[in-house]
Amino acid sequence: MLRSSPTIPALLLATSTACAHPATTELTREPAPSSSPADEASEPAPAPAPLLTRDELEAIVAAPDREEGDRETDARRQPVDLLLFVGLRPGMRVADIGAGFGYTTELLARAVGPQGTVYGQNPRFVLERFAEQGWSERLTKPVMANVVRLDREFDDPFPPELHDLDAVINVMFYHDFEWQGVDRKAHLAAVYRALRPGGVYVIVDHSAAEGAGASGSETLHRIEEALVRAELRDAGFEPSDEAAFLRNPADTRDWNALPWRSGRDELSDRFVLSFRKPER
Repeated sequence: MLRSSPTIPALLLATSTACAHPATTELTREPAPSSSPADEASEPAPAPAPLLTRDELEAIVAAPDREEGDRETDARRQPVDLLLFVGLRPGMRVADIGAGFGYTTELLARAVGPQGTVYGQNPRFVLERFAEQGWSERLTKPVMANVVRLDREFDDPFPPELHDLDAVINVMFYHDFEWQGVDRKAHLAAVYRALRPGGVYVIVDHSAAEGAGASGSETLHRIEEALVRAELRDAGFEPSDEAAFLRNPADTRDWNALPWRSGRDELSDRFVLSFRKPER
């Protein structure tokens, strides 16, 4: 819910110099070294930046220019653990599905830095119902300069030219696909195409009771973890990792997980899963 100055080959430098001096001078000069395409192709690619450490991510979350409302949300979202789980490094290209007001999008933008890019996707329904003003205002912040806004539907979240993403993140929107009539197979196919081989799709959502599937997607805003795992497997993804930092074993899973609807101080049980696009 797109953006290195070319080097001039040494051979061209030699040619331009020859035009600026007499021919006799050019004949007595040592030929300028040049590199063949094969030589250039054999040069190793620069090593990627190291993964951000917990200390670095804690500093990002503690940045003094973050909004107070976002700091209040931190207690429910555990953003340091989430960013660490995703496995972020400066310069990465990532996407935030269902960016909403941009809470997670901004954290991703800070993590990948100015050399990276974050694509924040929102469908019309989310924008028209509640997110347009807050999302638009957040995008004016200097820290969001590396964010590309994508106003697109969940079935088709990315333009066709967008590919080789390192990661896609979906924080508590996958369950909404059911009651909003989203074609989840089309959505997963689009995410699969946009990821690079080895890229990951990270899904965080409210747990439904065993056997509930997506039946409580609108009334309880939950989805069964087993259903998510099955759908990602069927779409060609491989299970990569899972985390327990948002788990609540005491959750009975029979109440509306939206905090502004439940009226509870208790937090829902939430699964955190990572699925990898095979490298083959």
